[in-house]
Amino acid sequence: MVAIPARAGSSRLPRKPLRLIAGVSLLHRTIAMARAALTGQAGIRLIVATDDAEIADHAQAIDCPVVMTDSAIATGSGRALAAALAQSQPPEFVVNLQGDSPFQPHGALAAVIAALRDGAEVATPVISLDWTALDALRDHKTRSPFSGTTCARGTDGRALWFSKAIIPAIRGEEALRVAGPRSPVWRHVGLYAYRLEALRRFEATAPTMLETLEGLEQLRLLELGIPVTTVEVQPATFDSSGIDTEADITRVEALIAKYGDPHSGR
Repeated sequence: MVAIPARAGSSRLPRKPLRLIAGVSLLHRTIAMARAALTGQAGIRLIVATDDAEIADHAQAIDCPVVMTDSAIATGSGRALAAALAQSQPPEFVVNLQGDSPFQPHGALAAVIAALRDGAEVATPVISLDWTALDALRDHKTRSPFSGTTCARGTDGRALWFSKAIIPAIRGEEALRVAGPRSPVWRHVGLYAYRLEALRRFEATAPTMLETLEGLEQLRLLELGIPVTTVEVQPATFDSSGIDTEADITRVEALIAKYGDPHSGR
């Protein structure tokens, strides 16, 4: 099951799922992206999990099933779990597709589903940064230090840590730049796929101190000893970060004007 959590109460961007981006709502864009990514994926249900009747009606207007969830649920993962448990037959796995991220890298959704089918407990995408992209991330963090997450991963793809800092620190960087175009830094994409029991265990545990300090809930999984499999995906045409502010809408509309609309006609 792929769940799109969509709540109305965003302090920075009120009624965010209904906001228009180049004439199409954020929620409709996310649904369209998910439908395109799930083409050819048998037996996977796409639903919107919300606490708001207007958002529910908006999803149903384009024939997307909806599960109404408790307004007291504070997180997208919690809302996704509630939607999964509301099914007549709970799904084997749950993908939490954040409703404010309609411009995911191509293939990311299919990649995390494939990882679960191969036995992963939790899967999430990462992007290998070349040196130009790393320089851009470093520059961006001088202005927005808590924007953008990096991942240290083992050679087997297992996540070792996530951080809002750029990890790992790089000794001998000049030599590495000469040696090849790829940096050793991986950027994390905020898409999570869980086996149902892993998501249950995660939601049953209180936030940890390190999770709270970094502002990264996936650190709770690592502290619980739940392995997180990272899958490499290619960068999106558009920045893969979410839509959180009016400035984000303006930025994405400028990208659409420059590159074209990836969801036009859907």
